[in-house]
Amino acid sequence: MLAKLSSKNQITIPKKILSKLPGVKYFDVSYRDGVIVLTPVRVEPVKLDAIREKMKKLGLSEDSVAKAIEWARKG
Repeated sequence: MLAKLSSKNQITIPKKILSKLPGVKYFDVSYRDGVIVLTPVRVEPVKLDAIREKMKKLGLSEDSVAKAIEWARKG
């Protein structure tokens, strides 16, 4: 199938292709050996309550997480 690049660098993916990927709204775009590769990505909603519960079980505070992020960014 043919897809045209618009003046705004946009490509419309044909319905026939998208119908095989129900619910997909995002694609990872990469370039390999002269080929543009679109890989479907499913984005899951963030479950903050589950994250906070896991942090509590592990004995982590928001402050300890902030310090770990700061440490990681330095390294």
